[in-house]
Amino acid sequence: MRIAVDAVGGDKAPGEIVAGAREAADALGVDVLLVGPPERVGDTKGLPLHECSEVIEMKDDPGASVRKKKDSSLVRAAELVRDGKASAMVSAGNTGATMASALLRMGRIKGVARPAIATPIPVPGSTPTVLLDAGANAEVQADWLVQFAQMGSAFFAARYGVAAPRIGLLSIGEEDSKGTTLVKETNALLRDTPGITFVGNVEGRDLMSDEVDVVVTDGFTGNVTLKTAEGVLRFIQRALLGVLTEADVFDQVWPHLEPIVLDLDPDSHGGAMLLGVDGVCIISHGSSSARAIVNAVRVAKEMVDGDLVGHLRSAVSAT
Repeated sequence: MRIAVDAVGGDKAPGEIVAGAREAADALGVDVLLVGPPERVGDTKGLPLHECSEVIEMKDDPGASVRKKKDSSLVRAAELVRDGKASAMVSAGNTGATMASALLRMGRIKGVARPAIATPIPVPGSTPTVLLDAGANAEVQADWLVQFAQMGSAFFAARYGVAAPRIGLLSIGEEDSKGTTLVKETNALLRDTPGITFVGNVEGRDLMSDEVDVVVTDGFTGNVTLKTAEGVLRFIQRALLGVLTEADVFDQVWPHLEPIVLDLDPDSHGGAMLLGVDGVCIISHGSSSARAIVNAVRVAKEMVDGDLVGHLRSAVSAT
């Protein structure tokens, strides 16, 4: 088990990334291989470094940078997985470039129309709700959404141990008659799709509930939904902590709130999973801390151990 970690990707790279990689190697018993230019990475804390000469920055155009910067950390990490020199890759860098690198170097699983980004949305006291697509495909077709549901079901089962995850289709109402033409067409297809547990349309308020396990939508809607939820949670957290501090009751209340705050923290969940490529690729949040990288490596290890790619291949081939 060797996990390739993009040491120079993310807002807190390389310090937090390398620190998290070191901690993951020690705590999880996996080989972690850092990828990046030696002069940018600096101290590897004893971890091996796969050297390259280029970095795809957060501001770079994803497609163009992957084509031009062939010796970048993202491209090399994806090649390590493709060539069997790493079991999975993890990056907190440019999301689009991470996806493009994985797609162009690893390739798609046979039969997959489009890869999708599956992001866990925390639900305190329950398993997270997996949202996909969270940004890979702004425009989709109904049959793609059906495939997202199949891949999302396989991913949820592999990651959270639920045999028959409940699949919902994001819409503006629970009734089958609600939504766009695309949503209505997808709803009808999902009801006739074997091998998944489709519970019908769900609304945005259902994302952070225990009513559904996997929510399927197009990448534009999914990304807007995800970013809105993140913004609302940050606002509530800041406002609540401010009130507690001003009221001088922080020390009394915080022990009760801390577990919830940690559960809602994206760093606790390790990042998103790119489903549909022929390899394990974890896309961590751009502001990932060392703790986020530890959890990302943990998820990568679990998905390799559980043969997620094999399960995805089976799910898609059953269509």
